Formats: sequence, structure tokens, C-alpha cells
Amino acid sequence: MSDSEEDTPERQLKLVVLGDGASGKTSLCTRYTQEQFSKPYGQTVGLDFYLKRICLQGNINVALQVWDIGGQTLGGSMLENYIFGAHAVLLVYDITNFSSFENLEDWFKVVSKVCGSGPMPYMALIGNKRDLEHMRTVKEDKQQKFAQEHGMTSYFVSAKTGESVSFCFQKIASDILQVRMSKPEVEQHQRVLKAEVINSNNSNSATPTQLHRPQQQSSLCNIM
Repeated sequence: MSDSEEDTPERQLKLVVLGDGASGKTSLCTRYTQEQFSKPYGQTVGLDFYLKRICLQGNINVALQVWDIGGQTLGGSMLENYIFGAHAVLLVYDITNFSSFENLEDWFKVVSKVCGSGPMPYMALIGNKRDLEHMRTVKEDKQQKFAQEHGMTSYFVSAKTGESVSFCFQKIASDILQVRMSKPEVEQHQRVLKAEVINSNNSNSATPTQLHRPQQQSSLCNIM
């Protein structure tokens, strides 16, 4: 390692993960930070904290502090404290559970209340459980519409298989710090999505997967 790399300060980003219970928030966090998936489900009570260190393009070292907020905290007295100072908020729902999508509006309102008249943090909408596409109850265009109306980037992932999980977090961190993702990272993600579309078109039971490119969100959170 060169002296310049050693002297590069580590950037810290606080990412808060919100959404209804059983939407897969904890599975998403553990898949990304620990590269594992635990099938037995135990609902998060209060807050779980995860840490992931990554290196972005240009040797930018980043420590991602991932705050997994329990779904039952909506309306709780501590929720605003958890959200305060977040660089990004990830709203997660289960694509097979329509009520978890409907409740996103309430979660979004809480974030807006915390920020008040100040700038919003980077907002990302994540449709989880893509591995259960055959059980989907929320159409993709509904997610895209919600994301556009609320100024959010949009992702579809599977915490179980790991599909698009790393790309999602890497893209969010890159957007916040205004760093371009490396060409191999983007191309790898595009190859995976292209393969999914081909497989879907060859399947009689599945519908073609529509690709959605997340929008670049220019506003950054500076409420820390």
C-alpha cells in the first residue's frame, strides 16, 4: 500500500433502513455486511447496527454504518433519533406483500418530518424478495411511480440470493459521495440483469423483467 493510500481519510456514511416488519430488512443488512442469509426469522426490536467497509473508485475508503430499524418502531418516540443525521434512508418493502408497499408513505412522512425544512437525505426505494417473483403483488411500475414522485432512486433485490444487493449499497454510497462506479462493477450488474431477462423470456411461467436504471439524486444530507 502506498503512503498516499494510507493517508486517505476514511469517509463515514450513516445508512438507515426502514420498512414494515418481515419486509426483509435484517436479511438485506446481513446479506450485504456478512454475506450470509439466515432463513429463521426473528423480528428486529428497536435497532440493530451493522458496519461494512468498502473502497470506491479513486481509492476512497468508506465505512458504511447500516442502521436496521425494527418495523414496529413506526410512530415510536425513538424513531426520529434513529433517522437524524442519516446520509441515506433505504425504504424496504416485500414485493409479495402489498400492505408493506402501501405503508411506505407513512415511513416517508416520518423522514420528511425529521428533516423539516432542511434537505432530505439520499432516499432509496428497495423492492426485496425478487426470488419470489412468481408471488409478486406489487407491480414494478408502481414502485417506479412511487420513487419518481418522492425523488428516490429505485432498486429490486433479493436478500436470499444476493441479487443486486452489493450493487445497491455500492451505488448509493457512490451517489452520495458523487463518485463514479467502476466500469467493471456496472457492466457486471448489467450482465446479471440481461441474463435475467433472457431467462425470463425463455420461461413460460414468468413474465419478462423490465430493467429500471436508478435516477441520479443530487441532494445530499447535511443535517449531521
